[in-house]
Amino acid sequence: MDYSIDPMQKEDWEEVGRIYLEGIRTGNATFQTEIPTWQAWDEGHCQACRLVVKSDGKVAGWAALSKISNRAVYAGVAEVSIYMDPVYKGRGFGQKLLSAMVDLSEEKGYWTLQAGIFPENIASIRIHEKCGFQVLGVRKKLGKMTCGKWRDVAFLERRSTTVGIDSSD
Repeated sequence: MDYSIDPMQKEDWEEVGRIYLEGIRTGNATFQTEIPTWQAWDEGHCQACRLVVKSDGKVAGWAALSKISNRAVYAGVAEVSIYMDPVYKGRGFGQKLLSAMVDLSEEKGYWTLQAGIFPENIASIRIHEKCGFQVLGVRKKLGKMTCGKWRDVAFLERRSTTVGIDSSD
């Protein structure tokens, strides 16, 4: 099974956006209702931590980090997003992609990654757990979908064992 994990390029946006839209349409991936423009997405995600997994020259999935705050004390904390093309699900690409993102985030100095996942998205929760994330809890009725349905969100976190954490603290 040939694949590569590469830095996301602007040229990947059409396929990345298509995969993002597929996730939106499931109703179990995000509160978003439409994909943003490249410019809006680009401005909202960390430049140094964007990856795509490709198979047969096609984008099979993507992962990116976004800051949780502009405050200096949270400089090493980011939220991770990962989306897979349904055609490639079940092939192990999601776990490989998220694992590569974890490694890249540590190279770039991030000490905590967090994720908010709808509890119904069991596959995503499992992939995150395999990559060292822990479910900290479920936030009940955290947000309301545009259709009016309230959604719970599982809150996951992965703490680095090598970046920025002093064991004496």
